[in-house]
Amino acid sequence: MIVNMLFGMKRLTDPDALLLQGAADPSRLAILRQLAQTSSAVCACDFTACERIAQPTVSHHLKVLRESGWVTSERQGSWVHYRLRLDAVERFAALAAELRDPATGGSPRDGDGLRALPVLPLRG
Repeated sequence: MIVNMLFGMKRLTDPDALLLQGAADPSRLAILRQLAQTSSAVCACDFTACERIAQPTVSHHLKVLRESGWVTSERQGSWVHYRLRLDAVERFAALAAELRDPATGGSPRDGDGLRALPVLPLRG
């Protein structure tokens, strides 16, 4: 909190931005891909996609994924099992569709299919 005040950083509150930020790391993306390949829960100790990083780092990435809405967790004895949230996957797909097709609620596009940004008047 103090770091945020000192450097003027804002805490993200937009759930869509949180979702995108949660997946924006190679290790977290690998975890999401591994979870997408199974319909069952995966124990934190079984993330083979993260074999090159230490278990505490895997746990950190899982925490970020949980807080950003990508996964749910369930404690079973001394182990924590993770499962991909299908509603997060659906929201991610909807966000991509909005960027691809303005008719679904995305921003207007110019003739080349690129996003057209609004023109702001200059202040005199």
